[in-house]
Amino acid sequence: MASHSTFILRLALLLASLGLADVASAQSADEFYRGRQGRIIIHTAPGGAYDGWARLLSRYLTKHMPGQPVFVPQNMPGAGGLIAANFMYERAPRDGSVIGMVGRNVPSDALMSGGNVSFDPRRFNWIGNPEFGATVSIVSDKAPARSAKEMFDREVLVGGAGAGSAVSLMPVVIRNLLGMKFKLVEGYGSQSAITLALERGEVHGTFATLTSVQTSFPGALESGRMRVLFNLERKPEPGLNAPTIFEFAQTDEQRQVLALLAVSSEVGRPILAPPETPADRVAALRLAFDKSMQDPQLQAEAAKMGLPVTNVVHGPDLQKIIDDLMATPAHVVERMKAVSIE
Repeated sequence: MASHSTFILRLALLLASLGLADVASAQSADEFYRGRQGRIIIHTAPGGAYDGWARLLSRYLTKHMPGQPVFVPQNMPGAGGLIAANFMYERAPRDGSVIGMVGRNVPSDALMSGGNVSFDPRRFNWIGNPEFGATVSIVSDKAPARSAKEMFDREVLVGGAGAGSAVSLMPVVIRNLLGMKFKLVEGYGSQSAITLALERGEVHGTFATLTSVQTSFPGALESGRMRVLFNLERKPEPGLNAPTIFEFAQTDEQRQVLALLAVSSEVGRPILAPPETPADRVAALRLAFDKSMQDPQLQAEAAKMGLPVTNVVHGPDLQKIIDDLMATPAHVVERMKAVSIE
């Protein structure tokens, strides 16, 4: 009997070492999530499109998740979104109870090996991106330059949200790579703060998604109070009457760096779960995200908030975008690093 007990104990230890006897992981997603209160970490301060999307999705994920858990929003701004990303990688529970909406620049920051990065984006479990839209450079009607071509001769002040943030990275890269005269003004902690600075005339412009511009400055593009200089994707955005930044690239290397910069549009406003989250819970989160984005009530509510549902990127596709990004040739990464220095 003793030898039999010893055998059972050894078998249990072996199974545990293989990851097959983890009691928590053995719970079904429905059992795990039933009645649970979790968190959704938001890498920005309250206000703005990231915060709006995260809070909206938190309610609809509850509706479509097995067991209907409640995800309580928690803002965790700082360091251009890296504080939240590092938290999700290092400290967040790896059981599916905590998810996060991080910045579109997070994978690129890891590729560039920034000093504040402590995560490998390939190990995150990417749930989905609710908004794959054009990223644009906009200026007010008070800006010295009124077109992309004029940017080579006239200096324009643009607001930054902190080192590592996409809104700070984009003008620096384009200035150093192509010679457009963007001057970055740091000190604004969020896109909403930059919006206020632009309204007050402290800066001339900013970089943002087109939907964010239309939400923050309703009617301004139509009236001419704000104008788009260019978009960051390879093709011009229909209806803007503005060029793509790729029209100003002179070499293949410049085009490769711009492609690396433009990938942030595809990453969008991504939701992720920490590494090692059980696969069935990742699947449940991805399915709930997909159902949420197809929910007519969410779509109607998002439209009222100025967050139209366009070009949703699903979890597996987002995971592939990240993997492809991390496989960027080393010489392109080094060039990107060189032109990213303010």
